[in-house]
Amino acid sequence: MPTLTVRDETATGDTTHELTLDLLDETLTVRELIRSRVYQEVDDHNRNKRTDAHGKFNGLVTPTPHEKTLNGAKPSREIDWKKQFDAACEAFDRNGFFILIDDRQAESLDEQLTLRHDTTVSFVRLTPLMGG
Repeated sequence: MPTLTVRDETATGDTTHELTLDLLDETLTVRELIRSRVYQEVDDHNRNKRTDAHGKFNGLVTPTPHEKTLNGAKPSREIDWKKQFDAACEAFDRNGFFILIDDRQAESLDEQLTLRHDTTVSFVRLTPLMGG
């Protein structure tokens, strides 16, 4: 089973977080990569492993307002990984973040990727500019 380390980076290239994923195969789509990442983050959170100092979910996408209300400051309530996955795919489609695979930008959710032992994957979140 191949493993892959994915990084969250800022637009300036600073790494803000790293996560190791266990994958079933070396060949997958961008959609499957996002699914693996989101599932792992939510599973870690739901098992109380991956929260910030305030017990809040720290993942690729932010939980819905309804999930936040249910969760409050306690990490004990479960977040639905499928909703997070759908939100992440929507964010990718509307350019809320992009993915670099070995410094090449992924173009679509259905793009096929073949991972090697030295493949680097970075998720770069884009921050909307204030005022337009």
